[in-house]
Order: sequence, then structure tokens, then C-alpha cells
Amino acid sequence: MTLEEIRKLSNEEILEKIKTGKSELLDLRMQNARGALEKTHKINALKKDIARMMTILKEREMESGK
Repeated sequence: MTLEEIRKLSNEEILEKIKTGKSELLDLRMQNARGALEKTHKINALKKDIARMMTILKEREMESGK
């Protein structure tokens, strides 16, 4: 996901995407541990997407606190 796409989402939608992303990340890690994951770069990409979403939420929280 790009930053523009994330910024268009509401906080609740972002939280839901973070939740599903974390469960998907767990699945990918399990597949990698078994040796069944062919595209290991998906793990890093998903981690970065989750971090982007969390950063946007933190920015919004700081803006609303002013």
C-alpha cells in the first residue's frame, strides 16, 4: 500500500488492516519456517506496510492532541 492509499482510510479501517496484516505475517513466518514459502520478500513488504499504517495512526493522534 502507498501512503496516499493509507491516508484515505479511516482510523478504524487502518486498525482492521493492521490486525489482518499481523495475522497474515504470522502465517507467512510459519510457512517460511516449514520451508514452504517461495517469495520470502513478502514478509519484509508486509512488515513495512504495517509500520506505515502505524505511523499514519500516530501522526493523526499527535495532530488531534494539539
